[in-house]
Amino acid sequence: MSETPTRRLHYSVAVSLDGFIAGPHGEYDWIAFDSSFDFAALYAQFDTLLMGRRTYEVMQIRGMSPEGMGMKAVVVSATMKPEEHPTIRILGGQVPEAVAVLKARPGKDIWLCGGGLLFRTLLDAGLVDFVDLAVLPLLLGDGIPLLPGGARCPLRLEESKALPSGILVLRYSVAR
Repeated sequence: MSETPTRRLHYSVAVSLDGFIAGPHGEYDWIAFDSSFDFAALYAQFDTLLMGRRTYEVMQIRGMSPEGMGMKAVVVSATMKPEEHPTIRILGGQVPEAVAVLKARPGKDIWLCGGGLLFRTLLDAGLVDFVDLAVLPLLLGDGIPLLPGGARCPLRLEESKALPSGILVLRYSVAR
């Protein structure tokens, strides 16, 4: 009898060369897209998009939706009400435990999108398998860091690719 493999959790985010995922006031207008990047191939790896409330709100402002990417949405929020957002699953507490259950269910991998605090929480809980970075050739000088302070975590480079725009796409596995 074969065992169902555990789904993997990928933290995927754009980051400035000096390590910020947003400007000092949460601005993201500096994030450029490269037309050579294959978003359809990226989306095809996942069936679930996990994010915090602010990332979800930014996605809505930009006219994007997890459904439009072919994914179910799971949003971590202590303030959102499920009855006001019937198309998404809201996690209001016990987030690492809920994500561990989600990873154990059958399906494609899970995309943790944006949100350094949520990333840190899940990394510390041993739930993050990959860190996928799009490093933009830009120095912001200040802003929201890729990762808030906490425990050291060794990574192993799995893949790297330079895009024509100068964006460097990196995939690291979490070394356990």
